[in-house]
Amino acid sequence: MCSQTLLKISKVSKSFGATKALKAVDFDLLKGEIHALAGENGAGKSTLMNIIDGILQPDSGDIYINEEKVTISSPAEAQKLGIGFVHQEIALCPDISVAENIFMAQTNASKSLLMNYSNLHDRAREVFAKLSPIDPATMVRELSISNQQLVEIAKALTLDCQILILDEPTAALTEKEAQILFGIMKSLAATGISIIYISHRMVEIFDNCDRVSVFRDGAHITTDFVKDITPDDVVNSMVGRVITDLYPPKQTTEEKSEEIIFEACNYNETSWFRDISFALKKGEILGFSGLIGAGRSEIAKGICGLEGDVTGELKLDNVTLSINSYQDSIANGIVYLSEDRKGDGVFLDMSIAANISALDVDRVSTSAGFIDKDQELSQARELGDRLNLKRGHITHSVSSLSGGNQQKVAIAKMLSIKPRIIFLDEPTRGVDVGAKSEIHKILRDLSREGVGIIVISSELPELIGLCDRVLVIREGTIGGEVTGDAMTEENIMHLASIAQSDPILMQTAQGGRA
Repeated sequence: MCSQTLLKISKVSKSFGATKALKAVDFDLLKGEIHALAGENGAGKSTLMNIIDGILQPDSGDIYINEEKVTISSPAEAQKLGIGFVHQEIALCPDISVAENIFMAQTNASKSLLMNYSNLHDRAREVFAKLSPIDPATMVRELSISNQQLVEIAKALTLDCQILILDEPTAALTEKEAQILFGIMKSLAATGISIIYISHRMVEIFDNCDRVSVFRDGAHITTDFVKDITPDDVVNSMVGRVITDLYPPKQTTEEKSEEIIFEACNYNETSWFRDISFALKKGEILGFSGLIGAGRSEIAKGICGLEGDVTGELKLDNVTLSINSYQDSIANGIVYLSEDRKGDGVFLDMSIAANISALDVDRVSTSAGFIDKDQELSQARELGDRLNLKRGHITHSVSSLSGGNQQKVAIAKMLSIKPRIIFLDEPTRGVDVGAKSEIHKILRDLSREGVGIIVISSELPELIGLCDRVLVIREGTIGGEVTGDAMTEENIMHLASIAQSDPILMQTAQGGRA
């Protein structure tokens, strides 16, 4: 990092109707630095990045690159100026190959009448040699969310950019993939490329970034070198208050119960998991940990009838269930919150009220089969208030909400059927620290009301801070269980990665339990 200012934002403002998304903000990016941008959802981070990338135009203010005033009229113009942007929301073409997605811009600009697929695949392999062994010929729709994110990153790395914007790039990556990305970021910075890194994860900011700027309510609050401050300083600047309760209190000794409310017995699926047996006790929050691809999500989806050819037995309140579809699952009060919030969790273009009633419209319908709008709105207001949903009118579209509030709508949708068991897959991915704290409290309150809660998360601090017990999934089986003082990141990672044939490590990782 040097002292030369590569990008300067001066007094930039942007409004959407009466909402002031940016209020005369200043921001500067030095040549060769990794500059973190932090703030709650709705703080103005994405609006500023969209202005830098030419997606939006500022109402006022100036942008300078290498001390020269510029007008960035479009993303194509941004690319010409050396700006690359990896968005948090994946925007790939699912029905063409990985290689075609990566080099789409160059291919479109080519005057050749025929596509040289061999050359395209060779070039793609060179890019992925730094990231992950993904076959360039694979159709994007066949990739996992984490691998699709890697394709987005690979696409940006092919651009001859001097400014690279990364918006929550590790949200769908494994720890190993994230560490590879951090190494690439540092290598790029060493060559003089400047990186704007947007993240809610303090450990990533403090391990990999040079400076951090905090935005709140559309205003620039502070910029500091990370060596001079602490994560608590950043969090407090983000929310404008001190947060001391990111995780609510766990079950007390008096609250703990041996009563089993849900049980899976010898559950199997041909491709993803086998011999899955576990029990969920009354009032507890159970965590599913493991490496991405270990089968965590597939177990939840299999139980809920969402995918897979499953066998085995499920019991709710000691009564055996028959679940052949998600409709059967809902009818039995068992629901699943997808890790892909925008793809499967909510309907962005539908109203908040319509989203909340979507799982079971019969509950808000008349005897003649028509939706009772008053009843639908009443249900949405009640659940919205319960979850502290920050919104405009309940009839506004979900797309008008921040990421954290969209997630609350997805949770409200599940609560509308009065569920007995909820599986939540990455419930706080891409959610700011304030909303994260609120969601954690909501889940604990639900567990104390008798709802069975099972949380799947790649964030080990979240599992350790929130859950009473954690099952570690490894290669489609339950590799072990951690609880109490044995619930540490080291023990969970041991169980997630060690061979089943290593009983000594197994015993150590489980705190003495074989």
